[in-house]
Amino acid sequence: MHEMTIAQSLVEIIQEEMAKHNASTLKSVRLHIGTLTAIVPDSLSFCFEVITTGTPLEGARLIMETIPIRGECKSCGSDFEVLDYVFVCPKCDSPDIETTSGHDLSIVEMEVD
Repeated sequence: MHEMTIAQSLVEIIQEEMAKHNASTLKSVRLHIGTLTAIVPDSLSFCFEVITTGTPLEGARLIMETIPIRGECKSCGSDFEVLDYVFVCPKCDSPDIETTSGHDLSIVEMEVD
């Protein structure tokens, strides 16, 4: 389960940022999770809850937004959302595309006290 490792990394990053800003309590953290990361939001939420139990982060809400896969066609320049993992341009049917989003994981904001 790679979600446990990801949750551990998130907690480390959050703790570092909280220390930088002299924050003592985490209320919530908002994440953008790309579809291509293969992260299961329920699993990540569970792992985050387990890791933060008994810490100042306990009880914080983990707010996750899934970022869809987007592609840009190298043949016609069309920008489009990749649906059902079909990596073909819907405008010209070219398979020569570059993914432009959907493979990232980022902390977008944290609410702290």
